[in-house]
Amino acid sequence: MIEDISIRYLDNFRDKTLNAPIFIEGLPGIGQVGKLAAEYMIHVLNAEKIGEINSLYFPPQVVLDENGTARLARNELYLYQSETRDIVFLVGDHQSTSGEGHYILADFYCDVAVEVKAQRIYTLGGFGVGHLVPEPRVLGAVNRPELREELEAAGVTFQRAEPGGGIVGAAGLMLALSAPRGIDAVCLMGETSGYIVDPMAASSVLAILSKLIDVPVDLTNLNDRAAEMEKAIENIVEGEQTKDEELSYIG
Repeated sequence: MIEDISIRYLDNFRDKTLNAPIFIEGLPGIGQVGKLAAEYMIHVLNAEKIGEINSLYFPPQVVLDENGTARLARNELYLYQSETRDIVFLVGDHQSTSGEGHYILADFYCDVAVEVKAQRIYTLGGFGVGHLVPEPRVLGAVNRPELREELEAAGVTFQRAEPGGGIVGAAGLMLALSAPRGIDAVCLMGETSGYIVDPMAASSVLAILSKLIDVPVDLTNLNDRAAEMEKAIENIVEGEQTKDEELSYIG
C-alpha cells in the first residue's frame, strides 16, 4: 500500500551526528532556478544522498533512467558535513500537483527540518519577470523581520511590490510553516524570464547563499553554462530578427 507521504533514510545516515545544520530546499520551479542551484551545490560539495521521499501528491508518472528503466517520482535528501557547517539539501523530481498537496508536503518538509535539528531553512527559487534578464537580482523574503538586515547586507533586494503574486510552492510555504516551529527561514529568488532553465539566475542565487552560510562554492562551471545559454539566446534572437527583415523585404 502506497502511503500519502513516506520517507526512507539510507543506512549511511543512521549513525550520523549533525552539527547545527541548515536546511536548503531546491525543488523544481520557475526557471528551475532553485533546483539548478541546489543540485549544483550538491555536486560541487560532493554531498552524499541520505534519504528518499515518495508521495501520492507527486504527478502520476514514473521517471525513466538512461536505460529506459522506470522508477516512481521522488524527492531526495543530501548531506554535506564539514568542520564548520553541516547542510541538509532537499531536491528532487517534482512538487505537488494540487494546492492541498503543496501544503501537506511543505509541512512535511518542515517536520524533516525539525527532525534533523536545522538551525535555519533556506528556500531557493526563481522570480519570473517575463523577459530576459542580463544581470539577475536576487530578491528575498523572510519569516522574521529581524532577518532582513542580514540579507540586505549580503546583496539581497527587498521591494514592496515584488514578488507581486506571492511565492508559490514549497519555497514560500516553508517560510510560513517553519515560523511556528521556531525555525528562522529565508527565501532567495533569482530574477529569470521563466521561459528557460536559467543558470545565470541560479549563479546569482548561489553567490548570495554562499556568502550567507559562509561555505565557498566555485561557480565557474555554472557561469560557463550561463554564458553558453546567453550566447544561444543571442543567436536565436538574431535569427528571428533576420527572418523578420527577410519577410519585410519580401512583403
